[in-house]
Amino acid sequence: MSALPGSSKFSHLPRATSGPLVCPYEGRDVLQSSQFNKGSAFTEEERRSFKLHGLLPPNIQTLEEQVQRAYEQYSSRDNDLAKNTFMASMKVQNEVLYYKLIDTHLKEMLSIIYTPTEGDAIQNYSRLFRKPEGCFLNIRDQDRIEECLSNFGGGEEVDYIVVSDGEEILGIGDQGVGAILISVAKLALTTLCAGIHPARQLPVVLDCGTDNESLLKDELYLGLRQSRARGKEYDQFVENFVATARKMFPRAYIHFEDFGLHNAKRILEKFQPHVPCFNDDIQGTGCVTLAALLSGFHVSDVKLEDVRVVIFGSGSAGTGIAEQLADTIATETDKSKEEASKQIWCLDKPGLLLKSLGDQLTPAQVPYARDDDDWPGEGPPDLLSVVKKVKPHALIGTSTKPKSFTEDVIREMAKHVEQPIVFPLSNPTRLHEAQPEDINQWTDGRALIATGSPFPPVDRNGVKYKIAECNNSTCFPGIGLGAVLSRTRTISNKMLVGAVKALAARSPALQDPNGPLLPDVGDVRELSIDIAKAIIKTAVKEGSAEEEGIPTDEDELDEWIRAQMWEPVYRPLVKPQ
Repeated sequence: MSALPGSSKFSHLPRATSGPLVCPYEGRDVLQSSQFNKGSAFTEEERRSFKLHGLLPPNIQTLEEQVQRAYEQYSSRDNDLAKNTFMASMKVQNEVLYYKLIDTHLKEMLSIIYTPTEGDAIQNYSRLFRKPEGCFLNIRDQDRIEECLSNFGGGEEVDYIVVSDGEEILGIGDQGVGAILISVAKLALTTLCAGIHPARQLPVVLDCGTDNESLLKDELYLGLRQSRARGKEYDQFVENFVATARKMFPRAYIHFEDFGLHNAKRILEKFQPHVPCFNDDIQGTGCVTLAALLSGFHVSDVKLEDVRVVIFGSGSAGTGIAEQLADTIATETDKSKEEASKQIWCLDKPGLLLKSLGDQLTPAQVPYARDDDDWPGEGPPDLLSVVKKVKPHALIGTSTKPKSFTEDVIREMAKHVEQPIVFPLSNPTRLHEAQPEDINQWTDGRALIATGSPFPPVDRNGVKYKIAECNNSTCFPGIGLGAVLSRTRTISNKMLVGAVKALAARSPALQDPNGPLLPDVGDVRELSIDIAKAIIKTAVKEGSAEEEGIPTDEDELDEWIRAQMWEPVYRPLVKPQ
């Protein structure tokens, strides 16, 4: 991130990040606001104007000096969870310093503030709890939803909402009220990666109870101590939340996160036609994985109309990937969606999805269920049997079943394709279907690999081969940025296709066959701008953009986007007029 932006023809826009910042507080109240607190970096004029003398040590420091001290404190923590807790504490004290520290050490810290360490923090939420952050809504108190949301402003004060019900968190399952932390973490990524204003965000948890017995028995658990509510009561709760959020924040973009398998897709499909909303587990995972697949198909010289893909794990993420891939095959090859779906084989806990499973199939799984006559035998085939028969070009894991991509499975795959595309994507790291080093060894260095968490490079004939990370943070923040700035009424499939193409276009593998399939997360701000452009252009073309004055010139559109991206710099504080 750069220094404070200079003058721009778009500096007058409400989200423009240049110029002074109006602060309504003084004295200790300023220091207690993470938005306005500068700690030791308040200027002499600000200390005098906001009555801060005597509340701070006299030496005035720069943001860079504060980052140096904060990094030393961070490094002194002896484990990742302690580092995560340190960062969470900093975030509620000084948001500029928090984001500047992470940006300075982005690749090192991303796995601390997000997956896999955030999963450990969520599991320990009630035991590590210090200060609440976000909005806590519970199903037993639905009459107060509007009252609760009103604590966070109204009208145009909120751009981006992340909401979770906590049923399927980061591969660790039902975490109840601890889901507030995944909402907080996702929003932090939108700020880091796409410049969404932290003061214009709202993390929400819908507490419906939990079926996690260990939480229910924990005397320190902070959520509703009841089994998870389902059926009409649950549906009404979600409906009430969305309706109230739309009423209070009519232009806010709603991001659904970590909803359960039986709810995620149907909730998205219910609101998608008339609300600007997005499900990262379905659409975000699908987009970033598809971008990596397109790069892999390019390197291995496999045409979309011929590709065969096996997906192991048919929950929200797996079926989301299947859906995005089928849409793309259909669009690019003039095949029907049904024909495109026949190039994808999906497995779940019972094995290959077969039509005979009937009611055991979720609505998202039905399009990918195969005819039983094509798979004679007792029960659904297992992964090795499917690989032997299908001879897939690509194998994708979203199962949260560790070590399920065995040596037999990978070697069988490598017998039939020159460059096997293997993506073990389950998070956190301990749930990965295979280790990249093993996949590399079992394919004699021929595999094209992408993972769901960061892994070190592997040795390939004396050369270090970088492992691409299918990290949703390279995709969903840019989609959100484009949606927020364009004020699109909905998120269309064509917008998502544009986002995929923008991400795939930056793949290092397109220039170097030995390069990773996806760009480095260190380039994420520029990636987000490219993706936001694709979203905005499509929204304008489809007539869905409600924002006025969106530039049509490419360079002006770039400047218009950049001028509205928040950056972690200390702006001069001034008192209200």
